[in-house]
Amino acid sequence: MAIGSGLGAQVGIAPESVYGTYVAPTKFVEFTKEGLQLKKTTAQSAGIAAGRLVPLSSRRVVTQQEGSGSLEMEVTNKAMGVLFQTLMGTSVTPVQQATTAAYLQTHLLVDTAGKSLTIQKGVPLTTGTVTRKNFLGCKVLSAEFSCEVGGMLTVSFEIDAKNVEETSVLATASYPAMSPFHFGQMGLKTGSFGTETARDGIRKVSVKIERPMATDRFYANSSALKKEPISNDQVKITGSIEMDYVDTTLDDLHTSDAPTSMVWEFLGPEIAPSYLETFRIKLPAIRVDEAPPTVEGFDVVKPTLSFTGLFDGTNAPAAIEYMSSDVTL
Repeated sequence: MAIGSGLGAQVGIAPESVYGTYVAPTKFVEFTKEGLQLKKTTAQSAGIAAGRLVPLSSRRVVTQQEGSGSLEMEVTNKAMGVLFQTLMGTSVTPVQQATTAAYLQTHLLVDTAGKSLTIQKGVPLTTGTVTRKNFLGCKVLSAEFSCEVGGMLTVSFEIDAKNVEETSVLATASYPAMSPFHFGQMGLKTGSFGTETARDGIRKVSVKIERPMATDRFYANSSALKKEPISNDQVKITGSIEMDYVDTTLDDLHTSDAPTSMVWEFLGPEIAPSYLETFRIKLPAIRVDEAPPTVEGFDVVKPTLSFTGLFDGTNAPAAIEYMSSDVTL
């Protein structure tokens, strides 16, 4: 029996080969909060019958069914590849580095057609019995990464699901030994693509990747369930940088509206000589939208710069590089 509280909860994931078709979870993520839930649309018959004051319960029907919600967690040095692939769209095979135990995943921003997940969450009753809810056809609509002074690197995924069922069995959770990326490992660089320079004074960074999709593809002959969502707008890449006002490098980019390449990375312990546990986001072209260095009192001036990621015409607009000991996603 599990603990009868959130301490006994679990979330397992698996990539699907067919959108909306259950696949038993093969990886289990250590999450901090989830908001996944069933959403249903109902209709109530309005037929008039002499003397009937209240609608008939038997005349209520479910006309649409889907799932949605959020999944929040710390970014760890293992078991994150499947989620990154579903967000970014590239089919990734980890590449072994030389003959070491280090494997590099490179997730480039492309369309996510055909990329979906089964997400199973186990929710404990107070008795310790764990109920299961299987979210099928899960598409990642957005992901926001963030890290600040003294904190962990965190990510919040927004999920859309085709359906939710409770019949497939609860998988037995198992977790590899892993550790989170954190502020002590964080670095930020800007400049020309490929030759970026480390920036001083950085206190907090966040990057959000949004993938607008048509999530309302409900058709006849589909048993009230949707077809796979498809991209229906351009990807939106935004973020912010909070810093002490140590120099004007980034502030000048706001004034000139010139582009710069940005690399945000976390370098952890060594997997093998010269190969470190790594999480890295590369944005070849960002433009600073706001950078107000305002004086609000006696303290050090701390501007927060907001930026937009754009396409430089050559390189992938966004890439996630992930170095771990994971041989497979």
